[in-house]
Amino acid sequence: MGRIAQTDGLTDVQADILAAVRSFVDKEILPYANELERKDEFPDAIVEAMKEMGLFGITIPEQYGGLGESLLTYALVVEEIARGWMSVSGVINTHFIVAYLVLQHGTEEQRARLLPKMATGEVRGAFSMSEPGCGSDVSAITTRADRDGDDYVVNGQKMWLTNGARAGLVATLVKTDEGADSVYRNMTTFLLEKEPGFGTHGGITIPGKLDKLGYKGVETTEMILDGHRTPASSILGGPEAAGKGFYQMMDGVEVGRVNVAARACGIMIRAFELAIAYAQQRRTFGHQIADHQAIAFKLAEMATKVEAGHLMMVNAARKKDSGQRNDVEAGMAKFLASEYCHEVTTESFRIHGGYGYSKEYEIERLYREAPFMLIGEGTSEVQKRIISRALLKEYKLPR
Repeated sequence: MGRIAQTDGLTDVQADILAAVRSFVDKEILPYANELERKDEFPDAIVEAMKEMGLFGITIPEQYGGLGESLLTYALVVEEIARGWMSVSGVINTHFIVAYLVLQHGTEEQRARLLPKMATGEVRGAFSMSEPGCGSDVSAITTRADRDGDDYVVNGQKMWLTNGARAGLVATLVKTDEGADSVYRNMTTFLLEKEPGFGTHGGITIPGKLDKLGYKGVETTEMILDGHRTPASSILGGPEAAGKGFYQMMDGVEVGRVNVAARACGIMIRAFELAIAYAQQRRTFGHQIADHQAIAFKLAEMATKVEAGHLMMVNAARKKDSGQRNDVEAGMAKFLASEYCHEVTTESFRIHGGYGYSKEYEIERLYREAPFMLIGEGTSEVQKRIISRALLKEYKLPR
């Protein structure tokens, strides 16, 4: 374990959790990740072990059967897991966001009924805002829920659901047209409960998993809603929370961006580890390639970028844990870490030379995983828009 990407001020409990997760990653994820990724095979054994470790409930309070840890602890755990295989961190990332939404915005009945099952991993969570016709423009969603007595009938198509098949609970943002005067106040978040698996059940269809460049193993799916009937009590926060869905989801996205930053940090930590090891093993012109200044300078730049991304991610997590809004800090962390992840992974790929293009070498997998960090939970351009608007408001000149 090297000196970069270390975190000061951790409690003994946090340090013990991270040590256990790092050992688990080294023994149970890294040796199998490449083979599972090539087969696009769900890591069942790894996920079962994560259940036993309590990772599905790491931030869920003890009263609901979880470990009651902070966002920072969770983000550092995600960083460690992504260092082993980013897809495994995806299994728990959207699950965590849904658990966070239920805890922060749910009714007591929703918390008491759902969180204990989520803490054990018996119920998995998925998070759904995107649609085929819109990505970052959340206001353009067309999926609707229309009131019919004590129920709502939901129709539409959602896109890019991580854990879409295996999830039993999908936090889904839809239009409800509650008569609000703003497009952002006629959206509602429903906690849609469904049967895990592909196929059609009760007006919810999960057609099959989407084929992707990377991010293999964990499934990414569409979700088609055709006359799906759900009670008003399934609204996140209860019927009185209709129309508050956009603001609830944006709260979830803030923690999601911290976690994408953490995943990006995990990938680039591993890319750096592979590069600095290979640079000392590979020899040219009678020297290890690390002795060549061109390579040594690359390693220095890579390590600096890893450290910067890690520190910004930790800062964003700690601000959210303090009870403050962290939209700017989360956006900055996600923007910087994802861009640096792509750069560090590319440099590691180049240091490996021709071997980096071979599927026998781990860097080939990382090279395909890194681009997803650039678009997950909002592109870099979206992050820059969020950051700049907040800064212009904060530093607005008097008139």
